[in-house]
Amino acid sequence: MKVAIVGAGLFGRLLALELTRPEHSTNWQVSLFERDDLRAQNSAGYTAAAMLAPMAEAFSASSLITRLGSASLAQWPSILDKLPEPVFFQQQGSLVVSHPQDRGDYLNFVNHLQRNLQHSDLANELCPCDAPQLRALEPELAEQFQMGMHLKGEGQLDNRALYAATATAIQNSDITCFINTAVESIKDNNVCYGDQKQQFDWVIDCRGLGARDDISQLRGVRGEVIRLHAPEVNFTRPIRLMHPRYPIYIVPKPDNHYVIGATEIESNDNSAISVRSTLELLSAAYSLHPGFAEARILETQTSCRPALPDNAPMITIGDQLLQVNGLYRHGYLIAPALLQEVIATLNSSASVQERKLASQYPELYRAAA
Repeated sequence: MKVAIVGAGLFGRLLALELTRPEHSTNWQVSLFERDDLRAQNSAGYTAAAMLAPMAEAFSASSLITRLGSASLAQWPSILDKLPEPVFFQQQGSLVVSHPQDRGDYLNFVNHLQRNLQHSDLANELCPCDAPQLRALEPELAEQFQMGMHLKGEGQLDNRALYAATATAIQNSDITCFINTAVESIKDNNVCYGDQKQQFDWVIDCRGLGARDDISQLRGVRGEVIRLHAPEVNFTRPIRLMHPRYPIYIVPKPDNHYVIGATEIESNDNSAISVRSTLELLSAAYSLHPGFAEARILETQTSCRPALPDNAPMITIGDQLLQVNGLYRHGYLIAPALLQEVIATLNSSASVQERKLASQYPELYRAAA
């Protein structure tokens, strides 16, 4: 059966590889379309910090995100094990801390988490910490932090290594790649590009913000991050620092690299990072550890995440067309569970309503307009 995947960002590339696994009963012939090359450096997933944090996201996200995230976290190791190159993966939890002047924001954050997770199995993973407990988890954390919350079991991975490993896997697979190919339109099961048009049994639209002409409610949410090399800093897990405008995260990657992010700005603007955001992100890192003063700035990056009005993902089912969009800032958190939903849909002859009833996540599904 011939399937086209349009967009080789995080979800598109993972889906393309998953459909080629020998354990699937259907013999999928996969074509992958990407407007850039397989590095996909303009995709939101290339910029992201790749945190796997279902508990922290429960502060503002729906229970759908928490449930998808919890299921996905358990699936990531098996996905990574199938790749031809190693990808850094860590599951030592994350920390939430605040400066004394932001204690009110911290208490509000913690209270929201406790309330939103009270009926979830994740509630037992919220572990308050005093100063000695914080030092035991992160000995190099600055002394002014006297209390925090350990979100046990949360994880992260190296998104750059994941993109490189999946690119290698795609190149070594039977996937037909149309790279540097801008898809001009998708009409049911037809993909139109240049002066060409190809027909498929299924088309899966994974273009993110590239699908704005077809999904009227789709919007961009700008995020800015900074990547540093900080040899004097040895944090072992992601740390979220309360901030008056948004929680700032500092995420350790291999070789003393750190990702500092991320702003939340309602905008489709992909231009360079602002002075204000640069100062806020770097000041936050320095306040956690003075060793960041001598860190080297490797990159500043911006990207616009694709979001729907409710900031929740959707799977839209039409005649031989699936749209997967609205992953917002939750792409890494929820991608594995979404993969299983899409594959189940492709293998099913059920109607949209029947598929919703059969799914653990009925909120995901929408009928095509």
